Amino acid sequence: MKNINKTTVVIAISTLAVGLLLGWIFFGKNSKVQPEEHNHAEMASSDNQTWTCSMHPQIKRNEPGDCPICGMDLIPLESESSEIDPMAVSMSPTAMQLAQVQTTVVGSGDAKKSIRLSGKVQADERLLFTQSSHIPGRIEKLTVNFTGEFISEGQIIAYVYSPELVTAQEELVEARKIKETQPSLFLAAKEKLKNWKLTDKQIEQILSSDKKIEQFPILANVSGYVTEKMVNLGDYIKQGQPIYEIADLSKVWILFDVYESDMEWVKKGDSVFYTIQSISGETFRGKISYIDPVIDPKSRVAQARVEVKNPDFKLKPEMFASATVKSEINLAEDQIVVPKSAVMWTGKRSLVYVMEKNAKRVAFKMREVRLGAELGERYVIESGLDEGEEIAVKGTFSIDAAAQLAGKPSMMSPEGGQEMTGHNHGKGVAYEHETPAHSTEKVAVSEAAQKALASLYESYFKLKDALVSDDFKGAKNAATQMGEELDKIDMNVFKGKAQVRWMKLSKDLNFLLHQAETEEDIEKLRANFFTISKRLIDAAETFDPMRDTIYVLHCPMANSNNGADWLSLEKEIRNPYFGAQMLKCGEVKSTIN
Repeated sequence: MKNINKTTVVIAISTLAVGLLLGWIFFGKNSKVQPEEHNHAEMASSDNQTWTCSMHPQIKRNEPGDCPICGMDLIPLESESSEIDPMAVSMSPTAMQLAQVQTTVVGSGDAKKSIRLSGKVQADERLLFTQSSHIPGRIEKLTVNFTGEFISEGQIIAYVYSPELVTAQEELVEARKIKETQPSLFLAAKEKLKNWKLTDKQIEQILSSDKKIEQFPILANVSGYVTEKMVNLGDYIKQGQPIYEIADLSKVWILFDVYESDMEWVKKGDSVFYTIQSISGETFRGKISYIDPVIDPKSRVAQARVEVKNPDFKLKPEMFASATVKSEINLAEDQIVVPKSAVMWTGKRSLVYVMEKNAKRVAFKMREVRLGAELGERYVIESGLDEGEEIAVKGTFSIDAAAQLAGKPSMMSPEGGQEMTGHNHGKGVAYEHETPAHSTEKVAVSEAAQKALASLYESYFKLKDALVSDDFKGAKNAATQMGEELDKIDMNVFKGKAQVRWMKLSKDLNFLLHQAETEEDIEKLRANFFTISKRLIDAAETFDPMRDTIYVLHCPMANSNNGADWLSLEKEIRNPYFGAQMLKCGEVKSTIN
């Protein structure tokens, strides 16, 4: 029975094998059509797949791998979706995160504008006095000898010898003798002395003693501080000639400069919160009592006055003051307000990037808007945006750089342009991005621009110091801080030629700093620091960003013995390209004053 079963199994297996063989012979050729077509389709799909870098969309390859710029893994490039405008630039979540892109939904906001003013404490012009001598003669004695001394009303401030007054006293004594017969003559002699500001007590003293006063005291008419001493001992003075300038500082003015562009926001009666630079920790409140009706033709400012009581004389003329004025304006209910950081200004046009998204991708499209009133850190949008749209408020320059590289409309190319791609040198794809040469011609910038640039340079010096100390983590943190400071710089603080220069420099810096944040070792970061330093040297020589002297230092052995420069606030050589390995390698190349 067992032998029969074994025979049956062998026969069944043999029959199955023969059937499969015959099926392959007769039908294999025809049945192979479908798998071949399917594999071909798969291959075509694979061949047509493009791989790109999430951070550098200009990189496009036909196979996966690493980005030649930042080393990140390449990702498949999704096909353009009909739901999103083809003129918009796509950004992956990773790219948005690396570029620190932040968005917000636009809508109406409050209409309060905060205006910062600067000014000085000044003496109240109504409390400025000139102390003069009512007696002609020679200064015999000065009891107030220096500027700044406090005097009180009625205090003797000088003694004067006056021949005319000696003669007038003699006339008074003689007139007294004929007082009974010529009373009018006696009264006239007394009035003559009173016209010279002698008191009744002094006149009675002359009559009772029969002694002439040869040195007459000059009494102070008011109380206050001597702001100018106008005579010296032994000077001859005329009647009415000034001796001292006196200021009563019990009340002072604080005069704030209001620029022409802010005049519509600052009104008489507005509350002002101000601080005094030399009085730390205190904030004062006052009201604007007066605004100059005429603007200074040179400085283009008018002065707003705040009157302040100063009983303890804590406030002194020429002290610096800073103030904030909050003004409210009437806006329509549907008026849109956006942060300043969202707006890029080219001088003629104002641009924002509007986010478009679907289930698969996110994109940003440039749109021109018309700006209304400036509200401190925000703008009123007159046209170009609708409530509920989402716009980029941070990282806008990174988006603009990506749009320009992708050939989409951007700040520099409103109509779009040729896409920037990689080129092959036989060892993969290289970044085709040649930075134009920057002119180092001096360009004047505003105080606000210099202040913003100074913060950027302070973070650069932190990056330099971290590389000197071989502190890779600290250097990356400093590079991140530099990127944040760069994003904070408002393009509107640069005007005309300065704005054109800064747009070129900031665009390069933005790319370099984002690249620095992705470096994985300190040597690559030092190579990146070389190019960052070149851009900041260009900016320093163009804009004069700091009040301190900046030294341009040079190491001939850095950059593969081709030499490399960096900036420092000290002459001492501390090399960021080699750190402790060759700390003292270098020399002072030039200075930027």
